[in-house]
Amino acid sequence: MHIERREFIVMAGAAAVTTVSAANVLSEENQKMYGLIGKMTTVAGKRDELISILLGGVGGMPGCLSYVVAKDPADANAIWITEVWDSEQSHKASLSLPAVKQAISTVTEPVGGHGLAPTKNR
Repeated sequence: MHIERREFIVMAGAAAVTTVSAANVLSEENQKMYGLIGKMTTVAGKRDELISILLGGVGGMPGCLSYVVAKDPADANAIWITEVWDSEQSHKASLSLPAVKQAISTVTEPVGGHGLAPTKNR
C-alpha cells in the first residue's frame, strides 16, 4: 500500500494549524538536526499575502538549513511550511528575531477545549 506524504500527515493528525516534529537526524558533526512541518490555513483570498510575509522573514536566521513555503494544491487557502535547523536551540532562538515575531504574531481568543474551563461569554 502506497501512502502519499500528504495523506500520511493528515492521518497523523494534521489540522488547520499543525506543527509536526520531524525526525531528529544526526548530521556529519553528530549534532542532532531539528525539523518542523507546519500547515496554516488562511482567510479566503489571503494565502499569497501570508506567503509573502513568511518568505520576507527567512533571510538571516542563523542555523536555518532549509525553509520552504508551499501552496497546498488541494486547498486554495492552505500552505505548508517545512523547516530544517542545525539544532532545536537555533529554531528556538529564531523565534526572538523581529522578522519572525512579525510573521507569526497572531492573537487568539480561546473559547474552550481540552485543559480549558468553559468561558461564560462566547
